[in-house]
Amino acid sequence: MSRRARVMVIFPRDFSQRAAHAARVFICASLAAFVAGCAAAPAEPLPALDIDPGRVAVAGVSSGAYMATQFHFIHSSRLRGAALVAGGPYGCAGGSLEAALGPCMTATPAPPDADALATRVRERAAAGDIDPLAGLAGDAVHVLHGKADSIVAVEVSLASGALYQRLSDEAGGIAVSFDTDRDFPHLLPTLDKGIDCELGGEPWLGRCGFDAAGELMARLFGEPAASAGEPTGELRRFDQTAYVAEGTDPLLADEGYLYLPRACAEGGRCGLLVAFHGCQQHAGNIGEAFVRDAGFNRWADVHQVAVLYPQTRSSYLPLNPKACWDWWGYTGADYDTRRGAQPRWLAAAMSALGAPMP
Repeated sequence: MSRRARVMVIFPRDFSQRAAHAARVFICASLAAFVAGCAAAPAEPLPALDIDPGRVAVAGVSSGAYMATQFHFIHSSRLRGAALVAGGPYGCAGGSLEAALGPCMTATPAPPDADALATRVRERAAAGDIDPLAGLAGDAVHVLHGKADSIVAVEVSLASGALYQRLSDEAGGIAVSFDTDRDFPHLLPTLDKGIDCELGGEPWLGRCGFDAAGELMARLFGEPAASAGEPTGELRRFDQTAYVAEGTDPLLADEGYLYLPRACAEGGRCGLLVAFHGCQQHAGNIGEAFVRDAGFNRWADVHQVAVLYPQTRSSYLPLNPKACWDWWGYTGADYDTRRGAQPRWLAAAMSALGAPMP
């Protein structure tokens, strides 16, 4: 029997016809999706809003928490606080990936030294790399960490709050609070969105019966005047490339997201929250799960706060396959100063929205 005959025995004629039909359907569907993608409206620049300069804050999960505290120290005079979920203190890695993966995640061989890091913060402030310590006066800092977190040790999160406490008197008073007694893994807890809370994992949002976003925003913007329902505002894509400083590459995705409550979109004065996703939590990996389901949007309506969701991208050169925010130096030595590529990009994007950034 010839080779061709043997193949025809294994794959009879009617199977071949079905396969050909399936192939035609697949090709047509792919072409339709491609055409639809080409026809989709391009992401627009950020709109100019009436931002209340006294209600601008940052929040983040995991590597996003590291980015949030970095940006808070860099521009503390322009922010009112930071909410940090399962992330460590400013300056922890010191430009070393080895340190980032060791003491700054697992607290081994020892947890981050808040006293040594406080000395480094003072040096950075004196050199003008970050804002003066007085910029932290009156700010709110909230630390959230789950007892079942096996990725980031609780000692690392505790050190992030301890650093602020070490600097509080010099700064003029920082309101630091901790929530570390809840039993959830390495994720952002929600009421009913995401994966089963006990299982954990992608998209790192968990149905834990706890509205973490509501707690974080209450710490940053005050107790809400009403309870939150389903979001009624608008989630927009925006062009992130428009805010990249010449000669830099912040290694961000082409598009990010902005949530606008109706009041903000209609010209009313509103606050601004920057919400940083964690590693592998960017839209390129989990779609719009974080920007839609984390819980910030529903509370943004209540607090009248726009929410900016910047997005990273993965890369292998420099090494950042999980699309983490830069908290160890993959964008350059100045990554955690005002000269860093990602902080410069964010300051430009926030300024375009109307926040009083330098």
